[in-house]
Amino acid sequence: MASDFSEKPLSSRTAYSGRLLTVKEDEVRLPDGGQARREYIQHQGAVVIIPLMDRDTVLLEHQFRYPLRRHFLELPAGKIEQNEPPEQTARRELLEETGYLAREWSFLTTLHPCVGYSDERIELFLARELVFEGHPGEDDEFIESVTMPIDEALEGIFRRQITEAKTILGVFWADRLRRA
Repeated sequence: MASDFSEKPLSSRTAYSGRLLTVKEDEVRLPDGGQARREYIQHQGAVVIIPLMDRDTVLLEHQFRYPLRRHFLELPAGKIEQNEPPEQTARRELLEETGYLAREWSFLTTLHPCVGYSDERIELFLARELVFEGHPGEDDEFIESVTMPIDEALEGIFRRQITEAKTILGVFWADRLRRA
């Protein structure tokens, strides 16, 4: 059995609260009886979708990401709204960001991308049998859809052209699923 290194909260305060996230600062009791401060981000969760155009082709997005001041190729993704089931979020985000609906949905796994400083979870879905419905978009998002062979996306990862973590994991999942 693994050792229990759990930390017990002694106090907690909200340092910042916004639309996307909340920053917390807690004092904790350590397993050895000492105390420490823990700063972390609370996030309501997100989804990422692997939209397959066919067995060997994935639908990606090209968009500018302000924190890093550059463009990225990414899988469609978005924040889970309060009380919204993750699959409903995935369906909504796929349509809003790409204009596609999917006839077949599969839940794959839950990712925890930043366990050292965030409680964020990302629910990973596979979307197949895509049908273009039109692109409603969102007022503050500028996104271009890009279809790409999975092999080309893998090459982009290994050449450090695709660096966004959930997209890398999603492309690896897509490659694994097509080989199964």
